[in-house]
Amino acid sequence: MIRFSRLALGAVFVAALSAKNFNNVAFVSADELSDADKAAETEAAEKAAEQMIEEATPYAPPEGSDAFEYEAEVNKMLDIVINSLYTNKDIFLRELISNASDALDKLRFLSLTKPELLGDKPEMEVKIDYDPEARTLTIRDSGIGMTKDDLVKNLGTVARSGTTNFMKSLKESETNDISQIGMFGVGFYSSFLVADRVSVASKSNDEDTQYIWESLNGESSFHVGADPRGNTLGRGTEITLHLKEDADEYLSEYKLRELISHYSEFVTHPVSLREIKTVQVPVEKPESDEETTSEEGEDDDIEVSDDEDIEEAEPEMEDVTTYEYVQINTDPAVWARDKDEITDEEYQDFWKVVSKNEPGDAEEWIHFNAEGNINFKSILYIPSQVPSALQQGQLEQMPMGLRLYVRKVLISDEFDLMPRYLSFIKGVVDSDDLPLNVNRETLQESKIIKIIKKKLVRKAIEMIRKLSQKTMPEDDEEPEEAEVDADGNVVVKEENNKPAKIHPYIEWYKKFGLSLKMGCIDDSANRDKLLKLLRFKSNKVTGENEFVSLQEYVDKMPEWQKDIYVFPGESIKVLEESSFMDAFNDRDLEVLFLTDSLDEYFIGNVREFDGKKFRDITKEGVKFQDEDEDMAKRRNKVYTETFKPLTKFLKKLYGSDVQRVSISKRLGKAPAIVSSSEWGQSANMERIMRAQAFAHGVAPGENNLPTGIIELNPRHPFVIKLLESLPEDEDAEVSDELKDSAWILLDMAIMSGGFPIRDPKKYSARMTRVLKGSLGVESLDLADEIEPPEEEEEPEEPEFDMPGMDMDGIQMMDIDDIDMDSM
Repeated sequence: MIRFSRLALGAVFVAALSAKNFNNVAFVSADELSDADKAAETEAAEKAAEQMIEEATPYAPPEGSDAFEYEAEVNKMLDIVINSLYTNKDIFLRELISNASDALDKLRFLSLTKPELLGDKPEMEVKIDYDPEARTLTIRDSGIGMTKDDLVKNLGTVARSGTTNFMKSLKESETNDISQIGMFGVGFYSSFLVADRVSVASKSNDEDTQYIWESLNGESSFHVGADPRGNTLGRGTEITLHLKEDADEYLSEYKLRELISHYSEFVTHPVSLREIKTVQVPVEKPESDEETTSEEGEDDDIEVSDDEDIEEAEPEMEDVTTYEYVQINTDPAVWARDKDEITDEEYQDFWKVVSKNEPGDAEEWIHFNAEGNINFKSILYIPSQVPSALQQGQLEQMPMGLRLYVRKVLISDEFDLMPRYLSFIKGVVDSDDLPLNVNRETLQESKIIKIIKKKLVRKAIEMIRKLSQKTMPEDDEEPEEAEVDADGNVVVKEENNKPAKIHPYIEWYKKFGLSLKMGCIDDSANRDKLLKLLRFKSNKVTGENEFVSLQEYVDKMPEWQKDIYVFPGESIKVLEESSFMDAFNDRDLEVLFLTDSLDEYFIGNVREFDGKKFRDITKEGVKFQDEDEDMAKRRNKVYTETFKPLTKFLKKLYGSDVQRVSISKRLGKAPAIVSSSEWGQSANMERIMRAQAFAHGVAPGENNLPTGIIELNPRHPFVIKLLESLPEDEDAEVSDELKDSAWILLDMAIMSGGFPIRDPKKYSARMTRVLKGSLGVESLDLADEIEPPEEEEEPEEPEFDMPGMDMDGIQMMDIDDIDMDSM
């Protein structure tokens, strides 16, 4: 290594300064500078010169080391690591910690039969140091270590894997009861993503000497030799990364803590980070100064009164740098334990870890081991509270809820392991069959991931099904003892207005039911299972927390009912009061109320349940099989023939505002109603479409389609009167009053059907004419404006001033004490 004297150092710095352009620079005489400025300038010059010398110093390998050539071309190796395996530089720390964990696992396994391997260093841990001044990051483990030959073989070939060889030897010895992660060579070379130079010091129990391996980024060779520092490890491996200029972020305690917590949170062995802190402590005075101070105190005869407050002088403080190792991976890997040994409290604690402290506890969880072609362990949770992104309907902003691990090492928390309708589920998946050294994009498309996803979805649905089958929780309060009066009779107490108990699934479904409906649309493979988990309001279940399942609905259907009647709308109150419900209430039939915006899409994609089709009662084609079919046909034929003049007249009058005019078979009290065609959009769906904020090519309120089908009630007096008021001659002129009545009938039917008024201006004109006739108003001309006379200003009341009396001192309560007789 080249060495320079301080004189040469100064000469280099002067030469560097002389090469600069100093035009337009004002120089200051050295006599004008203070001593502090001179010292600061000298220090800055020395640091700049030292940095220049350091940059100019050629690399020197460790003393006494031997050079070796890589078996693979380095450029090709780095291209594989950077462009194919790792698209995120942060991965390097995960790989190095995983390798350190492997080394500890090897030692732990071998020490079972050879405990002497632990020697006087039983600790099995990983420690991480960072040095901002030296720009180094060090990962140190107390594992099995490597000999010189191991360093050459394991770190000299990209594809060589000490882990692979170890597992091969275990398999051959038929004692394969330990799992290792990845390929040491591949994972190790991820360190060159952030380092210009990498040094690996290692001490194995098989050799007395500690060796060091070192290589520069981009070089085709590496050096291995005895470590000049001697045996500093005792046992284990120490990897030191000399970081690149653009890798300063890995010299931050916060960044390192974040990466360790993210990727290696559940590694079996302790992973500790050395924290660097600067604290202020009192300056220690030399003992000679303390003795002098005490002697001066003894000679001082000045008396001080006890009443005087003596303020002690604040001690002089100095900054001291402290170093302390803090374990980062303190959370246990609960999923790796036997589920029979885990308490509910431990499951809830682990929920806070995987949910990142989201509000609320876990509502339910499932812990399972999947075995077969693909083996993995998993814990899945469903939350009790709706995530904020889901609450706002922003599914694209929902973070992925599952973390994918390989033997407790995080691969990614961004895998799409759950469909969007189950995006609220959180948990972990740990598989031994996944390759660690594969980039996320490749792994996402692998067959293994697809199989895991399929099994996870089934388990998630099973977990929700078990929640729905839970028994109603019992009262925690003990029953009160009955009171007996003097005659021995039991005193009957009035029941307290206790809130009704809610089934835990109903409470959860009210928050997450919409997601299950979305699943029925998206997931055709699991649709039948999801349909059984849905709950609905109906005209038979009116309580706030009362719902009916599809299976319960089907079980209560009369024998003649062939369809499941549904009624989509804006609110339950509006649906209950709708004219569409008259015929169903008369027959005591149950109708499911669909008030979610998604329900229209739901019944459009999910056509049936258990062989029963969903029938929207707002559309045509609703039939009841409880009456004589022959009688119904004959009755309908007569009604159709009788009201043919009216239907013909109304169709001509309404024109394109309606699709057609027909005689209704289901209306009860309403004179008419507007329904939709069987394959057309319902009124509720049109309302939803109008509310689309991002609809293109449609002006607000614009709708060129006919409103729907107007169904007339042939038994209603209004309809009968309209038929009677028509002239016998079809070509005869019809009075305006009759036309207005016909239009008002349509307006009523449109609003009863849930459709908006097509032309509010014409509607207002018709209602104006009706009011004019009913009130007997002859003209709609406005009356003349009134001109009220000017009012004279009233004089202000004079204020009375009573001299000699303090009115402020008199209170109203004192009035009663005045003796009026003496006045």
